[in-house]
Amino acid sequence: MTNYGTIPPSSSSSGKAVEYLSRAKHHFREGLATCRPWKELAKSISLPSGLRDATERLKINLTYFRTNYAIIVLLILFFSLLWHPISLIILAALIVLWLYFYFLRDEPLMIFHRLISDQTVLIVLSVLTFVVLLFTGAFWNVISAVLIGIAVVAVHAVVRKTDDLFLDEEAAETTGLMTSSS
Repeated sequence: MTNYGTIPPSSSSSGKAVEYLSRAKHHFREGLATCRPWKELAKSISLPSGLRDATERLKINLTYFRTNYAIIVLLILFFSLLWHPISLIILAALIVLWLYFYFLRDEPLMIFHRLISDQTVLIVLSVLTFVVLLFTGAFWNVISAVLIGIAVVAVHAVVRKTDDLFLDEEAAETTGLMTSSS
């Protein structure tokens, strides 16, 4: 019997590698789906009317654009380390951790049968990245890049109007923007 046109299942390591790369590509696309459109960052810019408005914008925009903001800070950090190759190699390894644990994860993270929130993962990865890069000899580059990244994110979050943003209920509740009615 002939099986023209069918591809036999591959049990070789190259078949497994192709399957892994295919899954990684799929997860990468899904992970970037949480990233808001970059054009959306640039529209509806205006100064806040007061401190209360600025604080509210900061909370909403940090929640809504958190993946975009993480990418921005990591890019600023990357560019600051171009003249420190060892630090850049370590940053590349840390970016792999970021991709695996934050950007490409399609299931909730469970550690010791406990659900770990995305905010916790973001904070832990940020602190880990900061601390590890401090020990690479690029102390002032890391500190200045992180401070510049935080300043850029904070300024954008304050001047970006939130009238056209729509948070899902779960995200609004976790940031304290909405209370549950139960």
